[in-house]
Amino acid sequence: MSNISTKKIVWMIAKTVISVIILMLLFSLIYGTAQKAYDFGFRIFAEDPVAPPPGLTVSVAVVEGKSVMEVGEILQEKGLIRDARLFYLQELFSNYHGKLQPGIYELSNSMTPEEMMAVMAANAPDEIEGEEEVTVSGNSESSELLDENADTEYVGTEETSDEEMEETFVDEAAE
Repeated sequence: MSNISTKKIVWMIAKTVISVIILMLLFSLIYGTAQKAYDFGFRIFAEDPVAPPPGLTVSVAVVEGKSVMEVGEILQEKGLIRDARLFYLQELFSNYHGKLQPGIYELSNSMTPEEMMAVMAANAPDEIEGEEEVTVSGNSESSELLDENADTEYVGTEETSDEEMEETFVDEAAE
């Protein structure tokens, strides 16, 4: 009889230990997910620049008709932002929503995404009608200039403000 009660006690202890381990793993998973969600949400409104000043300046061509997500992907490829999806949400919740304009911009990886949006929306009209998917639109002069070079992407770099800027047109088909 003592043998049966010992087995029951061992089994109860084992069940308790397993239950505690499962609860700890579940708590750890929930905590980790909540922390990542909080960090992502915080970054929407308080994203730091990729690099400290003076940073690297890159010329970026934004062609009319590009969605905000596509602009974010270009900025991410150039090393100006960390996450294109985050840039999409930052634009959505910013004062620059729907105001990004086509053009060639000098942007630095020491700028915050909001500062980049301010540069890209500098000539935007005050009011823009809402759309389901926001695309970059602008005046006809800049559109004509960019339409002529629709198959190319303007890329420039500037190591420091004292050095001469190097400009290159890269055929997107080559990438």
